Amino acid sequence: MLHSYPPQLARLVRERWDEVAAVGSSRLPGQEALEELLSICYQASLLREEERPVTFRLILGDAEGYPAEAGPPWGLHRLVFTRTRSLDAHELRRLSPAIKYHRALIGVREDGRGGFEIWGILHSGPRWLHAAQGGRGSWSSLPPWALVIRASGPGQLAVARGSITLGELQGGRLMGPAMDLFEARWLSEGFEEVHAELVALHEEARPFARAPGAELEPEVTRRITWQMLKRLITTIRRAHHGGTLVILPPGEVGEAADLLRIKYEFSEGEPRRRYRTLFLATMDVLAGRSKAWASHSASVGWDFYESSTDPHLVSLDEAVSELSTLIAGLADVDGAVVLTRRLELLGFGCEIGGDLSEVPSVRRALDVEGTRFSIEPTETVGTRHRSAYRLCQHIHGALVIVVSQDGWVRFVTWKEGGVMYWDHAVTSGDV
Repeated sequence: MLHSYPPQLARLVRERWDEVAAVGSSRLPGQEALEELLSICYQASLLREEERPVTFRLILGDAEGYPAEAGPPWGLHRLVFTRTRSLDAHELRRLSPAIKYHRALIGVREDGRGGFEIWGILHSGPRWLHAAQGGRGSWSSLPPWALVIRASGPGQLAVARGSITLGELQGGRLMGPAMDLFEARWLSEGFEEVHAELVALHEEARPFARAPGAELEPEVTRRITWQMLKRLITTIRRAHHGGTLVILPPGEVGEAADLLRIKYEFSEGEPRRRYRTLFLATMDVLAGRSKAWASHSASVGWDFYESSTDPHLVSLDEAVSELSTLIAGLADVDGAVVLTRRLELLGFGCEIGGDLSEVPSVRRALDVEGTRFSIEPTETVGTRHRSAYRLCQHIHGALVIVVSQDGWVRFVTWKEGGVMYWDHAVTSGDV
């Protein structure tokens, strides 16, 4: 029996399947079979197994498509049942406690009779989450051609081609792919001056280093900062309390002082600039340790940062992780956490001036660059969001990231004559 939403989701997936470039088979089941597969997954997500919610990831494809000798962290560990099992909602319910959502997938294929069967398990490990959550070692072991279905809660389905989400059902709403704001050009441009400043400090110190090492590719500075912000967002989401990050251009901190009442403000000094210290140390280690790996003229990029096992780099990454955990924890107190674009920590428990004029409507971005948008009234949103809108209307260089209690993430800023927001992509079930 088909449910109300899977047919619409199946049509959306089919429309967008070929938009994602992938090497390998791009075959989808027929429309009726795809609807049936999504219907089974949807029904399973509504069940419970011994009072536990039913969550799982399912991958469609033959077992022979995965090497027998592979395994985490850099591959998929294939385990094939001696006998296949017919796919239905209750079989998924029974399997879900054993095949953990974050670490493994249920392998499924068409049975040749118009249905589907379960052939075994693919153990992936949790590194597939790192790209969204932040941290080194992010890697998707999922083949880019595979149909993947994620059931992260009751009635919550996401369908992907490999690691790229095509569509979702959330709370009865059918949604297309969410926007990853860390891919937005406007966000990179907003941090460009700060990143150039850090690169200049690093370059200034290079001639005096014992081993100056290789040059670093420009993308490294940006992506390390993005990893820090992703970690902050993920940690706040995990607390299920919600929180707000106010990020100011360094030159506009003075202007903001009259608008932000920071209850717990930190003293000026090196400790509140710890991120910059760790960032520069990371750049120095990358340049120095990479000399043996790269030729004298080569530059070192993100791949080296992600894969390096250098103990100094590992320690610095742990230090950045601890700093992000500290800052995110400050969001558990009522009020916003305030930082600069250098990620200098100014304080927390911040109240955004209530005497700022209200913003009756805002622009909801329909693409990552905000070139298309719709107008929405603000009267139905919560206090956190309205405060963010008021601040961005008065300080055009401010970036506010609002994390709701239910885990949704919204980026707010002033763009081309108005306050605009984006709903940022989060991986369903990742916290």
